[in-house]
Amino acid sequence: MKDFKYYAPTEVVFGEHSEEQVALLTKKYGGTKVLVHYGGQSAVKSGLLDKICRLLEEGGVGVVTLGGVVPNPRLSKVREGIDLCHREGVDFLLAVGGGSVIDSAKAIAYGVCYEGDVWDFYLGKADAQQMLPVACVLTIPAAGSEMSEASVITNEDGDVKLGYSNDLSRPKFSIMNPRRTFTLPPYQTAAGVTDMMMHTMERYFTKDDDMDLTTDLAEAVLRRMKTAVFFVLKDPEDYRHRAQIMWGGSVAHNGLTGCGISDDWATHQLEHELSGMFDVTHGAGLAAIWPSWARYVLHENLSRFVRFAVNVMDVPNDFTDPEGTALRGIEAMECFYHAIGMPINIRELIGREITDEEIQEMTRKCSRDNTATCGCLKVLHAADMEAIYKMARG
Repeated sequence: MKDFKYYAPTEVVFGEHSEEQVALLTKKYGGTKVLVHYGGQSAVKSGLLDKICRLLEEGGVGVVTLGGVVPNPRLSKVREGIDLCHREGVDFLLAVGGGSVIDSAKAIAYGVCYEGDVWDFYLGKADAQQMLPVACVLTIPAAGSEMSEASVITNEDGDVKLGYSNDLSRPKFSIMNPRRTFTLPPYQTAAGVTDMMMHTMERYFTKDDDMDLTTDLAEAVLRRMKTAVFFVLKDPEDYRHRAQIMWGGSVAHNGLTGCGISDDWATHQLEHELSGMFDVTHGAGLAAIWPSWARYVLHENLSRFVRFAVNVMDVPNDFTDPEGTALRGIEAMECFYHAIGMPINIRELIGREITDEEIQEMTRKCSRDNTATCGCLKVLHAADMEAIYKMARG
């Protein structure tokens, strides 16, 4: 097993009345004037945005608001937020929403404290040394950004989607009220669960087989999410299972399921080019890519795929045919995706067959013009990326 550092400093306040503590927590972590960052109209229509702003103001915290974050959050909105924070003297970022809003808030917080262009961090040209503190009121469990060090932003100039990770960006606190997820549409719920499961699977599929407790924890997360999603798709106001999903999204991406092992992230990087080019829902894009990736890398650690098939997907273990067992596990995952309304290839994702030219363009971007690789279980070069995209076309 690998030596590891586990760092998860975020204070989690979980439960039905957790929002009431927002002003106290903000002041605890040094906030005096807050940019409340949010997405579309759902936070407004639900009354949550007004409630959060009122609680902050009643608690003696100044408030500035900026909405308009969209899925696959845009660099232009980040730059708008940076300018607003400079004008208003903001010293704290509070994201009200899901991963896209939190990622956008993190990027703004980087940019306020940087003299150059915030996009430098995502291009790998600079590393952040300081940022404004960030916190969140989570309404869409999926991305895990509420406890993670990661942020992913899309630059509209070229439809480039890139991520940047820095422990400075781990939220100071995360408020999680499962009731705020009751109104999530079924597709968004399913895509969110797909995303959080993939955060664990990107760590689970590794060549490091000797950190048994981490593997046990990962399998427990995957099984619980796989079960809980059907309960909430049947009854959107099932508090018990909404709570499992909300906490599962955080556990899946706060580093716990990766302790002592090497992680992969190839499926995420391949998908980033899909959502960058076609602006699709991230979780759905992951579902469209993963089965082809899995079949392509299967023999890099066949026993790991067998274990996944048996322990997560409930496939009987045919000891005489480990490859067959592993393949049936991938097929079972495809059946699960279909059962919750997710695609299993690019044709199902975007509604048409992807062209060779589009595949070549995604390969070019993912490989940074054939200068970069991705993945760890199997290191993928440009030719491998292209092969997986072709397998996934449907």
